[in-house]
Amino acid sequence: MKFSIFSDLHYAPGVFDGGTYEDLDFIYKRAKKEGSSFIIHAGDFAHGGDVYSPDDDYENFINTYNNLDIPTYHCLGNHDTDNVPLEKVLELYKMPDVHYFFDCEGYRFIIYDPNYCLIDGEYVHYDMGNYFKTPEARDWLPPSQIEWMRKAIEEANCPCILISHASLERPDGIKNRQDVLDMINEQNKKRPHSVLMVINGHYHRNNIRILDGVLHFDLNSASFDWIGKPYNGYPKELCEKIRLLPNTIIYNDPIHAVITLEGTTITIEGMKSSTFMGVGREMTENPYYDEAGRPVTAEVQSAKITLH
Repeated sequence: MKFSIFSDLHYAPGVFDGGTYEDLDFIYKRAKKEGSSFIIHAGDFAHGGDVYSPDDDYENFINTYNNLDIPTYHCLGNHDTDNVPLEKVLELYKMPDVHYFFDCEGYRFIIYDPNYCLIDGEYVHYDMGNYFKTPEARDWLPPSQIEWMRKAIEEANCPCILISHASLERPDGIKNRQDVLDMINEQNKKRPHSVLMVINGHYHRNNIRILDGVLHFDLNSASFDWIGKPYNGYPKELCEKIRLLPNTIIYNDPIHAVITLEGTTITIEGMKSSTFMGVGREMTENPYYDEAGRPVTAEVQSAKITLH
């Protein structure tokens, strides 16, 4: 079976240069051409609230995606609920809950949600930008959700693909990721390839790693790389139109992947782009590598891997 996946589109007109209707159309047309069974994103789809765009425009962008003639699915990112209440986002995204699963052509897709802060022993979901207040406490997966994942994997009579915004593989990923990895290893010992692949967004990087027989795919942003120290080389008139342009390295195309699953063989068909005005991270005052030692590239890599 084949599906299309993208991440970190960050639709926010006048704030970010990227995540446009044209980008959605590009992803959709490629999915149609490739025969994808569905399209899914790995979080940070759209920023709502008056700071970013009028409510009607925000909702229209979401509905444009929801109403494509290919099934579409959402996964919550840390920014999807920055300015819109969690319950409203779930309603607009047509999600049954913050985590859910669905089966498609012999595979189970499990969308889980590590968008929680752990504060005084309580797991508090990201809502209205609250995670900005306690950065040291974020990126936790509640134990109850790990148990839910275990049951979803155990009860599946097929290989599972896990999708979330934050990473199980990166050292700067989900805080209690080892608990989840241990659970996955336990399930794979009981039934080989219970979990075949894990996909995350969030870090705007591009990396593939096989860990304990599972393929982990760190999926790049479809739109840009975020830089903490602004780059002052963009034209002033553009910066006046796009508020956070100096904090971004823009990709000229909405890079994403089409993934084919054949038994335990995973084929990732990525794509390469280039950066807007040729601006690269090395031209700025920001480190070239991130905390996991991964450079920024305007690319989602391709690979064909059979897991044994």
